[in-house]
Amino acid sequence: MSAIPGIASRIRRGFLTQKTKPIEYRLQQLNKLYWAIVDNTPALLEATKADLHKSTFETHLSEIDWCKNDIVFITQNLAKWMKDESAPDIPLMNKLVAPKIRKDPLGAVLVLGCWNFPIQLSLGPFIGAIAAGCTAVLKPSEVSPATAMVLKKLVESLDPDCYACVNGAVDETTLLLDNKWDKIFYTGNATVGTIIAKKAAETLTPVCLELGGRNPAIITKSADLRLAARRMLWGKFHNAGQVCISQNYLMVDREIVSPFIEEVKTAMEEFFPQGQKNSPDFGRIVNKRHFQRIKKMLDSTDGKVIIGGGTDESDNFIELTVVLVDSKNDSLIKDESFGPLIPILPVKNLDEAIRIANEVHSTPLGLYPFGNKAEVERIVTEVQSGGVSINDAFFHGAIPTLQFGGVGDSGQGSYRGKASFDVFTHRRSIVKTPGWMESFLAVRYPPYAGKVSH
Repeated sequence: MSAIPGIASRIRRGFLTQKTKPIEYRLQQLNKLYWAIVDNTPALLEATKADLHKSTFETHLSEIDWCKNDIVFITQNLAKWMKDESAPDIPLMNKLVAPKIRKDPLGAVLVLGCWNFPIQLSLGPFIGAIAAGCTAVLKPSEVSPATAMVLKKLVESLDPDCYACVNGAVDETTLLLDNKWDKIFYTGNATVGTIIAKKAAETLTPVCLELGGRNPAIITKSADLRLAARRMLWGKFHNAGQVCISQNYLMVDREIVSPFIEEVKTAMEEFFPQGQKNSPDFGRIVNKRHFQRIKKMLDSTDGKVIIGGGTDESDNFIELTVVLVDSKNDSLIKDESFGPLIPILPVKNLDEAIRIANEVHSTPLGLYPFGNKAEVERIVTEVQSGGVSINDAFFHGAIPTLQFGGVGDSGQGSYRGKASFDVFTHRRSIVKTPGWMESFLAVRYPPYAGKVSH
């Protein structure tokens, strides 16, 4: 705790040295981070296994390789992104002052990571901060402590005058927020996001908030039920459902509920022939507190468990559990489960599904429509969301070159690809007025008598 103010001051002083602004420096730091990830891959795999019981495949797919690919893409495009831009649509007279837009780094920034994807959601924005020429402090989540320690080792491979990693819990985060930053990037839940936004407002610090959402999936009579079942099941299996953009509930046309459930059962048997608990691919709930939270939601539902339902607190294990509910006010729909629960709410038609989606959460992080072209277009048009994956689970959040972010209370700002550079960049307008223009500009000087005609 006592070291935090000194760390924050050191990182701010590092920015004022101007050393982070040349592209050569940024590329050097990104290259160091890339090879630190490569060198520490075994430790990262072991850490995510300890924290979340993640399989090696899943950790590579959505954590390690994800970050390495981000670095490669950014380094290949950074020179182009950093170039000054000519200002668009400038009147002829104003072109004489050579208006342009320069991409300046915002300064010293704070990145607050999240535990469910502890590598990706910490290093992802941190990589963007380096690319933009900012100095940065990374604060990984204390909920995934093993990974947090490896992340600290990665950051310590970089220039210590400009980058640091601070581990700890609420007290350490609070003390970090007491320091002045030029931007705060937070990934996590809306409750903490509100606290951070209020704290940042005290010093007029801009924030980027990547929050969660009660994300709806809508499955119409026109949908391919086998495809919808497999993809929605995967969306809740990945990371044991601890994914901010996975579907929180499914609205299924009443006429197809039974055949859809049969397709889910078939997919479940194909994915886990030896059962979920015995599968090396199935993760665990991150800790006892979150296990008990999800278990309480399951115990509180008025719906009927039709698939799964098994739990083991000693192992933080909760089965993929399909529950048939009959109200939008059920505990599994009105709250975000952030776990492997799949409530199905039968609806009489698409009109009802759209109305419920907008009533449960008007600005979810993700939206998942399954149906024909006209139905999908109507859903996308009439239901607002941070992003959309049509006929799939959260694919819009998996493309490294596509910006990702929420809207309304599911977040503000975005990152990934070029957006990771932009989110930490100030677009600075610059003009240069040549001396020979003085005769043209003389009209602006007083006295003004006789200079305005009526």
